[in-house]
Amino acid sequence: MKRPTTTSPITILPPRSGQQFTITHGDYRAVITELGATLRSLTYRSADVIVPWGPNDVVPCCNGQLLIPFPNRIEAGTYVFRGKSYQLPIDEHDRNTAIHGYGYRAYWTLVRLEEDLVELSWRVPDMVGYPFDVVVTSTCRLAGDGLHWSVSATNHGDEAAPWAMAIHPWLANGFDGYGDAIDGQNAQCTASIPADTHVTVDDNLIPTGTEPVDGTKYDLRTPTALTNQPFDDAWTDVHHDAGGFTTAVFSRPDGMRITVTGDRSITSFQMCTGTGFPETAHPSGVAIEPQTAYANAFNTGRDLIALEPGATTDTHLRLAATYGPIDQGRGGVR
Repeated sequence: MKRPTTTSPITILPPRSGQQFTITHGDYRAVITELGATLRSLTYRSADVIVPWGPNDVVPCCNGQLLIPFPNRIEAGTYVFRGKSYQLPIDEHDRNTAIHGYGYRAYWTLVRLEEDLVELSWRVPDMVGYPFDVVVTSTCRLAGDGLHWSVSATNHGDEAAPWAMAIHPWLANGFDGYGDAIDGQNAQCTASIPADTHVTVDDNLIPTGTEPVDGTKYDLRTPTALTNQPFDDAWTDVHHDAGGFTTAVFSRPDGMRITVTGDRSITSFQMCTGTGFPETAHPSGVAIEPQTAYANAFNTGRDLIALEPGATTDTHLRLAATYGPIDQGRGGVR
């Protein structure tokens, strides 16, 4: 007698980064993932504005991630806020730090999806190191002038919560580089960051103080060729225009100029060239990150937002691309 045969249903799994939300408008196309409300791809006239990655890939160097409730590092993962001590998990063991918050690790809830807009939300779980009941909404909207990214956080708890945020786009340099070759390609690009002050750090990249940028390689107030790598640094005392916006600019040899703009809540920029990174984890470009506060803000209190019960804080950002002559800058290319 033959045994009955059974066939198992084919299981189709979603991508590791969750649902993929594609939005378009004119020359722009973006893909935002359910995991972390992360910007996985942004193109302008079919050219990459950020370095893309696959839906099943490990995110390379935080590319496109939203860093909440703190960007960069917290020394030893410990902090004191309103007289209470907290211990966060250490996830950068070689430097003994907590890094880039926790929003990027979670699957977010879809609130709204339209042709040119996606809105996602995340409620912070009750964590030992961050037990605050904060609900975050991330809205990405494409328009003729780029990707508008709005992030709001509302405190639904009964005690104040520490808050800071940033986004972490790796701006594509226009090459398809790999490993150490990327440094030479980045050197053909220029960057400008409108800030008067450079943040000094120790060996663990924890801030030790600040210094004026005047006369140093950190003076990027005019477009400057990235020949003095490495950079993994923060700048503060940023300039805001009459409308309240601050803008960093990254220009490529192929003529694309990428602007990274933030509102008055943006108090600093971080830039990382990835110099010396492992070859398999070295995006072909430069990270320029607008931040409401720089590293270790939970300890220093510098630019830290104390989100009172019932209060909401908002940050508005924009990533945009245009084609035109490259700025000459100091040692720049045209």
